Amino acid sequence: MRIDKLLANSGFGSRKEVKKLLKSGQVKADGEVVKDPKTHVDPDSQEVTVQDAIVEYREFIYLVMNKPAGLLSATEDLSQETVVDILEPEDAMLEPFPVGRLDKDTEGLLLITNDGQLAHQLLSPKKHVPKTYFAEIAGCVTEEDIEAFKKGVTLDDDYLTKPAVLNILESDSTSKIELTITEGKFHQVKRMFEAVGKKVTYLKRLSMGPLTLDEDLEPGEYRELDEEEVEELRNAQALSID
Repeated sequence: MRIDKLLANSGFGSRKEVKKLLKSGQVKADGEVVKDPKTHVDPDSQEVTVQDAIVEYREFIYLVMNKPAGLLSATEDLSQETVVDILEPEDAMLEPFPVGRLDKDTEGLLLITNDGQLAHQLLSPKKHVPKTYFAEIAGCVTEEDIEAFKKGVTLDDDYLTKPAVLNILESDSTSKIELTITEGKFHQVKRMFEAVGKKVTYLKRLSMGPLTLDEDLEPGEYRELDEEEVEELRNAQALSID
């Protein structure tokens, strides 16, 4: 890894600021002064210091956010605010991205990381990692809907969804439900209810694989996952729906 990238990713400023730091002679690798920003170092086997303080480098970052309504699940947008825009600078500089998509008006659990391999694993259609949502529905959700979702429903593009678990919390003119799905088609939860003649009026993701939304995280707040949680995500198993 180039030493300027290492320092920039470790919080020592922009690439331009890091170059000035290197030229000042305050950066060392294994005790030797390094001034060339193109110099390659191995943070796992070499000791890099700035003003004799050891640089603690981390390659990956894993954040779980309680996404508020109104933000795009994207890294950047020319006209609208994204979930990455509200990250602290020291987190944003590691260039994390949201894993999967929550609609602009959807709230709840959103994993944000720069670990592409883990993201691919969690989103792979072959993995069937479960995702659970809470929703409010305009209309009375019935036992017939439970059976329909268990078999899979046909969306507006003729796609037949995989079996899903629908749990009715309240059933009235406005119903409250929890739904667990194992895939992530565009607007899938909304389209599944449209397929049975109902409309989602509020949607919040509660969990993804073993990761559950923290009750104490306010909308827009986030925290870093610990090593155990990351390992659980790596070992996320498919949900079997009989």
